[in-house]
Amino acid sequence: MSQLTVKQRLLSSTIALVMGGGATGAMAQNGQANAGLLEEVVVTGIRASLDRAMDVKRDSQGVVDAISAEDIGDFPDTNLAESLQRVTGVSIDRQNNEGSRVTVRGFGPDYNMITLNGRQMPTANLGETGTNNSRSFDFSQLAAESVSGVEIYKTGKANLTTGGIGSTINIKTTRPLENAGLNASFGVKAVADSTNRIGDDVTPEISGIYSNTFADDTFGVAVSASYQKRDSAQLSGTVSSGWNSLRVGEGDALIDAYPVAAGDLMSTPQNYMYRVDDYSRERTNAQATLQWQPVDSITATADYTYTEQSVDRERQELSAWFGGGFSSQGESELYSESSVVTPSYLVAPDCCDVGFGVGSWGTDSQMDSLGLNVEWQATDNLTLALDAHSSEAEAKPQDYRGSDNVATAAAFTRTRTTVDFSQDLPLMTVEMDDGALTASDIIATGTSHRNSYQKTEIDQVKLDGSYEFDESVVKSLDFGLAATKIENRTAFSLNQGGNWGGVGYTNIGGDWNSAAGDGDNNFDDSAFEFKSLAGEFDDLSAGGVYGQFVDVNYDQFAGDIARFYEQYPDGQGAGGNAFTFCDPGTLCINPEYAVDNRMEEEQSSAYVQVNLGWDSAGMPTDLALGLRYEETDVTSNSLLPNYFNGQWRTPNELLLQADGGIFREGTGSYDNLLPNIDFSIQPTEDVVVRASFSQTIARPNYGDLQGTAIPDSPQARTYGNSTAGSGNPDLDPFESTNFDFSAEWYYGEGSYVSLGYYQKDVENFIGTSIENEVLFPSVVNPATGPRYEEAAAQASVDNFGQDVRDYYVAQGWIDGTSGELLGDRSSYDPLMYTIRVPVNEKEASIDGFEFALQHMFGESGFGGIVNFTTVDGDIGYNNDVIDENQFALLGLSDSANVVAFYDNYGLQARIAYNWRDDFLSGTAQGNGQQEPVYTEAYGQVDISVNYDLTDNLSIFLEGLNITEEDVRVHGRTDNMLVFYGEQGARYALGARYSF
Repeated sequence: MSQLTVKQRLLSSTIALVMGGGATGAMAQNGQANAGLLEEVVVTGIRASLDRAMDVKRDSQGVVDAISAEDIGDFPDTNLAESLQRVTGVSIDRQNNEGSRVTVRGFGPDYNMITLNGRQMPTANLGETGTNNSRSFDFSQLAAESVSGVEIYKTGKANLTTGGIGSTINIKTTRPLENAGLNASFGVKAVADSTNRIGDDVTPEISGIYSNTFADDTFGVAVSASYQKRDSAQLSGTVSSGWNSLRVGEGDALIDAYPVAAGDLMSTPQNYMYRVDDYSRERTNAQATLQWQPVDSITATADYTYTEQSVDRERQELSAWFGGGFSSQGESELYSESSVVTPSYLVAPDCCDVGFGVGSWGTDSQMDSLGLNVEWQATDNLTLALDAHSSEAEAKPQDYRGSDNVATAAAFTRTRTTVDFSQDLPLMTVEMDDGALTASDIIATGTSHRNSYQKTEIDQVKLDGSYEFDESVVKSLDFGLAATKIENRTAFSLNQGGNWGGVGYTNIGGDWNSAAGDGDNNFDDSAFEFKSLAGEFDDLSAGGVYGQFVDVNYDQFAGDIARFYEQYPDGQGAGGNAFTFCDPGTLCINPEYAVDNRMEEEQSSAYVQVNLGWDSAGMPTDLALGLRYEETDVTSNSLLPNYFNGQWRTPNELLLQADGGIFREGTGSYDNLLPNIDFSIQPTEDVVVRASFSQTIARPNYGDLQGTAIPDSPQARTYGNSTAGSGNPDLDPFESTNFDFSAEWYYGEGSYVSLGYYQKDVENFIGTSIENEVLFPSVVNPATGPRYEEAAAQASVDNFGQDVRDYYVAQGWIDGTSGELLGDRSSYDPLMYTIRVPVNEKEASIDGFEFALQHMFGESGFGGIVNFTTVDGDIGYNNDVIDENQFALLGLSDSANVVAFYDNYGLQARIAYNWRDDFLSGTAQGNGQQEPVYTEAYGQVDISVNYDLTDNLSIFLEGLNITEEDVRVHGRTDNMLVFYGEQGARYALGARYSF
């Protein structure tokens, strides 16, 4: 321990003893109190937490940041992600105004490895409209009460589990033998979310932790549990179906109607939608830890962690669809940015419908982990540790409603429609041809029920060792072996009815729905409740807004649709009954998965690191040289529909027929040699200068590793190749070469300033290769071969192939009704697919600076933190390009934090401002083209106040996003809204009792 450390801790103890209310002391006992002997002073609160985190940063090899619990059961924030965002260089993604996933130095969630007590944790997350193939960890599932600290490793180390090129984040939980004696805490909160609409205005949060040691502190047990319920809502505006971008050509009619020139890029929205999502979230966590130290040299730890998160969601939608066009009268107002032209005020073509959607579903996510660790001090110099765990995460729908659903209705009475895109939340106005909308105008149009599933299992065994040398430049030698097996399954099915245009639900003779009693639309009018749109949204004024927001009762409306299918099993032109396996009166998911990808990944590793230390002209110097070897084998099995035939139903497409499905296997393997060098020197006792070099890897997402090509649709093309998406089990991992330089000055008690520079050069980012292949040898394309040549010679092909198909019917080569091929199929070529295959082909470099200042204002109790991080990359997105797919690294953005706090006389208060600059958050494939998606800059203010009523009892108030900042996402220009979400403040009032 350095002289500085001794001085600082002695000063800390002295201050704590004098302040009294800010610390507790234990006096040596020998029959009576010995006032002259101070045995121990334990400092608690914000300052103590920051002191411990600072110690971790100062004493670590490489660049490491940390968060420490203020006391047992008292982590700084209920949500771990909310705490991590205050660490230099760490930004978070929010879901429903709550921290979810982390980005470190510009690298998003998929590029960061999350471990629990050094163990790789499984993940299972569901996407709204399909499977979620990400490896990223969702922090919202893990409560913070049992967390004792978090370590953020920004540079590679030989002993760290691989998988993070942005960082490795290790979550540490309570160990009873590390806190001898009885330690317990019980807390309750009343949570009020200002966004709540239909749930409880105040919801409970209960947590408790108990830790104790027995048998002269040789046996310990720690048990913690927490329960949280949160009711909330998010109201949003969105162009949910994307923007159409086109290059204006010479002589284009748009030039006559609008002030645009040939060569300009025009983007128009497909639709605009107001959406209301109501959430009810319940989260349960539990953890049990047993520790036994039968002799001084052996410590055994067994622990079990369980998390469960249940989310119920209800959705209402109001939308208008424009077909991507402008009014032909040139009434729209345009906005130009570079050569991109977009509407600032859109006047849509006179047509179409007003759409209404309703959804109701629930999802469950669970994780459990059972682990055993045995640490053995074999000799005075040699320490060995064996660690094993088996962990599983699973995410699935709660019930028959699926992981996401929608039942839609429409009123085909819309005339003039305008959208003011110049506002943050665009204002849409709609005029109806018959005045006010009534329930009799509304007809059902379609249904969609999605069934997503993901499960990940990890079994891991590690052996770590360290040998310490006596009085040598070589201080210690670390070494280890590990074997990890990961099994992942992601599956999905879609159950869809209707054709989204009303055909099949309307113009049906008779009153088929006796429950509705309405012969006009056969749907119970009471399912539709008319409300004020401006009354629902805070950011919309009442003037000019189409006011009839329709709140649809899902159960009632879905029941009416189900009864329609029961009355008309063929769907009356709506595509047939897709719900034959549902209970009467319900719509449900398809239990048979159409997509089912299964992957097994086996990782073997070995590492060695030598740690050296010496004095360089009186300056303490440390050098760590490490090398890690990783070997990975991948086996992927993916379900492929067993298509055996195609029916030529329309001139340009075949409807493929499947006989179940078949699994196809793919394999891959790679190995990596990953060095790391960490150098540090102390020019003075309170200054540390560091330089680090390392190579790290992150593995591709599960979806990119699927074993075979999957057709995009059961409809195949007759003119031109059909399309399919494939995985590639033989992908290499992302490989990053990292350089870090920093200087840190620890100039006072709890105070330091640091400045660092980092650079990351990354290879093997994934691009796309195009391959042409026959996937189903028995399926032929009738618009090929000698028969097609004969038909084309005899018929006019101007009618998009209809004459060719008619010729086939006349010759008896296909059945005119079903499109079934008749006779010899050898006259046709096999059906050909154009397949998109992920390949390693891209490189990128990023660099930036990190600055952090933490300062304590003497003994006043006041303190503050300021930090910021810059992120620059050599790959950006060109908004003026539409005719090619571009590669750009997502998530690159600057970030900053400002925190002020007071900790004295039993009062702790903190106000924190977190800011993240705008960043490219996606390159979604929309309407046949790539469209960039940018999340705009966002800043949030959080507060917390805690007061110790007694040595054991404290009360507190927490506030998140107290200024109620909203989130906004746009496309190529600011006017191209993609998503605007209203957010609100969340407050918690609670009490905690500690033993």
